[in-house]
Amino acid sequence: MWSISVDWNKFYSILFLLFFVGCQPIQENETQRISGFALGTSYSVTYLSPSLKAEVLQRKIDSVIDLMNASMSTYIEDSAISKINRGDSLIQVDEHFEKVYAMASEVWEKTQGYFDPTVGALVNAYGFGPDTSYTPISEEQRDEILIFTGWNKTKLTSKKTVRKEHPQVYFDFNALAKGYVVDVIADLLRENGSTSFLVEIGGEIVAEGLSPKSQQPWKVAIDDPRQTEERSFIAVVPLTNQALATSGNYRKFKLDKTTGKRLVHSINPKTGNPFPTEVLSASVTAPTCMEADAFATALMVMPLEKSRALIERESNLEAYWIVEMEDGTVEELYSSGFFRE
Repeated sequence: MWSISVDWNKFYSILFLLFFVGCQPIQENETQRISGFALGTSYSVTYLSPSLKAEVLQRKIDSVIDLMNASMSTYIEDSAISKINRGDSLIQVDEHFEKVYAMASEVWEKTQGYFDPTVGALVNAYGFGPDTSYTPISEEQRDEILIFTGWNKTKLTSKKTVRKEHPQVYFDFNALAKGYVVDVIADLLRENGSTSFLVEIGGEIVAEGLSPKSQQPWKVAIDDPRQTEERSFIAVVPLTNQALATSGNYRKFKLDKTTGKRLVHSINPKTGNPFPTEVLSASVTAPTCMEADAFATALMVMPLEKSRALIERESNLEAYWIVEMEDGTVEELYSSGFFRE
């Protein structure tokens, strides 16, 4: 398994599919759906493809997940990323690791370092990694760990090996690798001739074409971060030929027994602090789920005005923020091209 709970630093607000609206009748065997549990969370694939049987797609998905675990799961001791984290500088990474590394570099630069997968050592220190136990750490201890945080302290060489400035630098790709897996499964469907599908893993989504039942864009619900016991939704987003990811801190958090402060898994890589900001959740649409995944994580820790400016600069991104104001009220903010119902 990728993780041991529904998670990944940068826990995503799980977006639940698809309430097909509408109405044109189709044959039952035209639309197929598979679901299961992988990467520490649930997944669901709904697709239209006469030539691709569900059991065949299931085997292909299982194979993809095995490859990703072997490459990038910090929860598996003999994965490539775990070996690199332990100091192995000779292991050659696969094409999947390369693609995720390249996207991490791009998002790190565009967010001015607010997205940084080397925050992994801090994720572990606060009990949000493979070892979920937490012992309060001092500011001095935090600052010592922070020395080993920084994407610019790493390099992927031409020999496909990873060079680290300090042995203690710890990679954690959980904030974008799950989105990457969604992209890979979406590509599988395209390669097999499907032009209408929705792939979801733990709330990370790619939608292609139109819903077969309604002949309208797929509809995806976004969780209300203020919910308590029962799940409720705050928005419905029509989605076609796009990816969407939501990040939030309202499910995965801890309480510091010493200070009583709430600690969240979206850790600021610049300060090393695990404290929530005014942003309760951030949703991003993008051409790929890996991009949406990474940018949604960054928006949880960036100053709000900086994050809004970032999204307006990036023409292929749109975003939706749920923000708690100083007076305790909650507001919804949108970029200029984001559409919700």
